Amino acid sequence: RSRPARCKAAGWDREQFLSCAARGPGGCQEEGSSVLRWSVPGGAMAAAEGEEAEERLINEEYKIWKKNTPFLYDQVMTKALEWPSLTAQWLPDVSRPEGQDFEVHRVILGTHTSDAEQNHLAIAEVTLPTADAEVDARKYDDEKRELGGFGGSNGRVEVKIRINHDGEVNRARYMPQNPFIVATKSPSADVLVFDVSKHPSVPDENAPCSPQVRCTGHTKEGYGLAWSPLEPWRLLSGSDDHQICYWDLATSTLAGGGGKKTGAEVVAATAIRRGHQSVVEDVQWHRHEANIFGSVGDDQQLIIWDLRESADTVSSSVPDAHSKDVNCLSFSKHDPFLLATGASDGLVRLWDMRNLQKPLHDLAGHAQEVFQVDWAPFNETILASCGADRRVHIWDISRIGEEQSPEDAEDGPPELLFIHGGHTSKVSDFSWNENDDWTVCSVSEDNILQVWQMAENIYDDEADPGPQDEDEVE
Repeated sequence: RSRPARCKAAGWDREQFLSCAARGPGGCQEEGSSVLRWSVPGGAMAAAEGEEAEERLINEEYKIWKKNTPFLYDQVMTKALEWPSLTAQWLPDVSRPEGQDFEVHRVILGTHTSDAEQNHLAIAEVTLPTADAEVDARKYDDEKRELGGFGGSNGRVEVKIRINHDGEVNRARYMPQNPFIVATKSPSADVLVFDVSKHPSVPDENAPCSPQVRCTGHTKEGYGLAWSPLEPWRLLSGSDDHQICYWDLATSTLAGGGGKKTGAEVVAATAIRRGHQSVVEDVQWHRHEANIFGSVGDDQQLIIWDLRESADTVSSSVPDAHSKDVNCLSFSKHDPFLLATGASDGLVRLWDMRNLQKPLHDLAGHAQEVFQVDWAPFNETILASCGADRRVHIWDISRIGEEQSPEDAEDGPPELLFIHGGHTSKVSDFSWNENDDWTVCSVSEDNILQVWQMAENIYDDEADPGPQDEDEVE
C-alpha cells in the first residue's frame, strides 16, 4: 500500500500522526497551519503535570483528527448522550422508509448515571444513508458533529426506548434468535432479562425495574455476558465471584414454557463452572459448536469449556494467556479454530484451538488496556479492538508479514489497517453493524457515541482515493 492510505489511520503517536496529517492524500508537502506544527516530544506526556496538561493534549489530538476526517472516513456521526454508556450493540433489524434515501438502524445502549438518577436500558435509532444516497463526504459539520452532510437532519441518533434498570448497565446483549429479548449485567449479582416488546418506550421514572426474568447464581456483579448464537435461550455470564453461570431459559415462562407470571420470574443457574482464581472478565460461546464456550479473567487464564463435561472439568486452558488481566475474547465467525483475546498488557492475541501452547500472533498497537475485541461479520480476516487509550483499532490479519518500507513500519505493523481516533476518553465498547459493512458504533466514558465508517480506499486498494489537492488538508 502507498503511504497516503496508511496515513489515513487516525490516532498514531502525536509526532507520527501530525506528520501524516500534514501530508494529506496527495503526498508529503509541509502544511503551514499552526495546529499541524504543534508537536509533543516523546517524554512530554509523562512530564506534564496535572490533568489539565493531559486534557490539553487530548483536545489537540481531537482537533487534528476532526480536521482530517474527510480523508479518513466515508461517514462519521457523534452523539453526546445524557449519560455515559458502558455497552453498545447493533440490533439486526433495519428499515427503509418508502421513497427515502436513508435507512433506520437500531442500537442497544445503557446508562451509567450518578447515584441519585434513574438508570435505563436504552434503544436508539440511527439514520444512515443507503448505498445509492448522495452524500457530501468532504465536509465535517461542526454544529452537527457529522461528516457526510447527509439528509440535513438533526435527528440522526435518537434514543427511542428507555426501560428502568437497577443501577448502571454494565453490559447488554440481545438474543440472536429473538432480538426483543435483551439480557443485562448490573451492580447486583443477578442477570436481568427483558422482553423489550412488553415495556413502554417512555417509563414512569418512579416505577421499579421490572425484568421478565432474574437469573440467579452469582454472588457479585460482573461484565461477561453472552447468548448462544446456535441455540436459543442459552445464556452465559461471568462475574467478580470467579464463577461462570449458565442458564437454559427454554422452559421459562418468557420462552413460553408456562403460564403467565406476575412479576419477574426467578431462574436459578442450570450449571455453574469454577476454574478461574480471580474475576471472570468475559465469556463467549463458540460460533460453530453449540456446547463449547470460552472464558478469560484477571488470573490471566484463557479456559475452553464443554457443557457436556462434568462440573468444573476444563476442556483446555492457557494458564498465562497474557502477562496481565485478560479482559475479552472472541471466537471467529468464519474459522472454527480461530479466536482472539485482549488484555491489560495492550495486546490482542490470536489463538488456534488445536494448539493452545502458544499464540499464533500478537497484534501490537494499543498503548493501554484492551477492553473489547470482535471479529467482523463480513470478512474472515478483519477484527477490531478498543481500549483505555481512546482508540478503536481495525486489524486485517491477511496482511501479517507483508513487507513494509522503514517509513511505513514506524506507523505500526502491516496488519494494523486503521485507528479510529475520534474519542477523547476510554472506549468502553463497540459493535460491528451486520447490515452495513465497515460501519461501527463505539461508546466512551465521556458520554460520546460515535457511528463511523472508514474511507473505502483504506481497505480497498483499487478504490478511488478521492481528490488529491494538498490544500484540502487543514
